[in-house]
Amino acid sequence: MYGDEATVRRILTELGDTWAVVGLSANQSRVAHRVALVLQRYGKRIVPVHPRAETVHGEPGYASLADIPFDVDVVDVFVNSELAGAVADEAVAKGARAVWFQLGVVDEAAHERTRAAGLDMVMDRCPAIEFPLVR
Repeated sequence: MYGDEATVRRILTELGDTWAVVGLSANQSRVAHRVALVLQRYGKRIVPVHPRAETVHGEPGYASLADIPFDVDVVDVFVNSELAGAVADEAVAKGARAVWFQLGVVDEAAHERTRAAGLDMVMDRCPAIEFPLVR
């Protein structure tokens, strides 16, 4: 398990409402598209982060975390494990409070670096599954 229940609960309920969703595009067939909609239903502001910087669910997109001109609380990562560590490092540099790697996304070294930097982190879990369990 990559994230104890207390950490999951804290990220979902206490760490803030602005979630940068890395890998979110306008492609409705992608899981990120559906999860972002669930996040919005639970009151989170989503910020699409994708090289195409597309508007998704009414929110303007950005090509990278560094391009976002405001603070983000949580960085939700929908990229493969090989790329996820670099995104976690960008989240630390951005000043995020937490990083969430989606189902199937695991990088032990990134987990250690991110936690050592003082951020909460969850890996290999999905907030769309976890939200109903913590409310």
